[in-house]
Amino acid sequence: MDDTQLFDTMCSELYTAVISDTLDQLGYRDQVMRENINPINVDWVVAGRAKTVLSVDVHHLADEPYGKEIEAVDSVKPGEVVIGCTNESIRNGLWGELLSTASKMRGARGAIVDGLIRDTKHILALDFPVFATGTKPVDSQGRGMVIDYDIPVRCGGVLVHPGDVVFGDRDGVVVIPSALVAEVVEIALDKATRENHTRRELLEGSTLRQVYDKYGVL
Repeated sequence: MDDTQLFDTMCSELYTAVISDTLDQLGYRDQVMRENINPINVDWVVAGRAKTVLSVDVHHLADEPYGKEIEAVDSVKPGEVVIGCTNESIRNGLWGELLSTASKMRGARGAIVDGLIRDTKHILALDFPVFATGTKPVDSQGRGMVIDYDIPVRCGGVLVHPGDVVFGDRDGVVVIPSALVAEVVEIALDKATRENHTRRELLEGSTLRQVYDKYGVL
């Protein structure tokens, strides 16, 4: 399947826990971002290729404060999720409505920021999935600056490479290395099916031991 079909299937059939379990099974046990990165709408689910953006704190008013930021957003491709690495800044409101609007119109599926965002009312109305550590109504000018993009970044404690697949829901965000995507999705879909059978039989009165022995999931 192509990326659009892949990401739509992931969003409709999978969830972060089953993807995390699958990565654990394959020996990749540190692929979940820190627990303080959450969607501003708990019903949002996002999957897509990582479009990495690196921002750092600054303490001066630069002549071109938005240059790299504009370049980064204007280079977004369909199917990407913007990964905004701020090193968990509490000074900088990196992301807001206009960047969300521009990214959505470029074909992005969402944004994940390991820092603060603003304009949440408008982002919610736009229905563009954004994950962040919190909100703060400050502009980035004089507080933070994008210095590079399309490079490996450490976001929420996880090293993310451009093209990795990121998946987020109300429980958090997990990163799938690009070389493992097909294998992880195949295993995770099978595990999700077995979990569905387990859930149904538990509701029908089976014991946990009975369904675990039958399906091997917990």
